[in-house]
Amino acid sequence: MFRVTADTNILVSGLIYRRGKPFQLLRMALEGRINLTVSQPIIDEMADVLSRKFGMSMEFVSEAKEIVAEAARVVTPVVQLDIVKEDPPDNRILECAVSAGSDYIVSGDRDLLRLGRYDSVRILRVADFLGLAQGKGPAL
Repeated sequence: MFRVTADTNILVSGLIYRRGKPFQLLRMALEGRINLTVSQPIIDEMADVLSRKFGMSMEFVSEAKEIVAEAARVVTPVVQLDIVKEDPPDNRILECAVSAGSDYIVSGDRDLLRLGRYDSVRILRVADFLGLAQGKGPAL
């Protein structure tokens, strides 16, 4: 089973837009088809983005946290990284993935995608990961 860390933008998109590829990723996690991991800093950023950027109610944010808690394993990062200089909060995604032993980071973030890989963790767009998970993409 694939071990995946989802970036905040993927979680937010999956929770708001129930028809897109990020939602498919979240559904795969809820169905137990992938092992999704997040950290508390990712959950906190997700809640902040949902309320501040998208104006979601506290009730929606609370429900979103419950969905993510059901879909994902919450890990406590055991490393501190300073790899992404352009956007330091992106380092929280790397820290989570490394600490969780993830195979993949799924992201729409340019700074993370530009890395392509960190340590043994491959960084992919959600569409590329879904293709891989469904056997339609190249083995990476």
